[in-house]
Amino acid sequence: MFTGIIETLAEVARLETEGGNLHLTLRSPLARELKIDQSLAHNGVCLTVVDIAEDTYTVTAIAETLSRTNLGDLGPGSLVNLERAMVLGARLDGHLVQGHVDQVAHCTRVEAHDGSWVFHFAYTAGPGQVTIEKGSITVDGVSLTVVDSGPGTFSVAIIPYTYEHTRFSQYREGSRVNLEFDVIGKYVARLLEGYTR
Repeated sequence: MFTGIIETLAEVARLETEGGNLHLTLRSPLARELKIDQSLAHNGVCLTVVDIAEDTYTVTAIAETLSRTNLGDLGPGSLVNLERAMVLGARLDGHLVQGHVDQVAHCTRVEAHDGSWVFHFAYTAGPGQVTIEKGSITVDGVSLTVVDSGPGTFSVAIIPYTYEHTRFSQYREGSRVNLEFDVIGKYVARLLEGYTR
């Protein structure tokens, strides 16, 4: 379980394909603090550490993960939002995030607003995959509050700190991002399915 509060950016050092799997070796200041079998969120995707070597560590994404996320878009030098699993009993600064990406969305517009930015995204709406104004959404692992919400669209406002310390500074029109919708909203939608049939 995660909170959507990004700790640092990791840099892709090496990619290796093995069958349908992709082994990602990343360089991070956190590498020396990690241990084998530890879970970390990479652009919001929960992956398990399988190897550690000095300032790098390796995780593996299987074909299912690659088909549902933007991890296959990464190349050497790409930056990745990184968060370790939450500590039970610590403050929950973001919202409950599982690290299970629901789908990939596209950035449709970026607007500068005198020191902040508004990013607009489009996605495929479906049961449990909706946004609401002032609700929570996770974009590439970043816990955010929805500003505007429409059928298959939403926007978020980004402060300078988030812009500089996450991948948001790299997003342009057409950029692909991982979305994880609010887990409580997904459960409510599933429960209501039985009443709307």
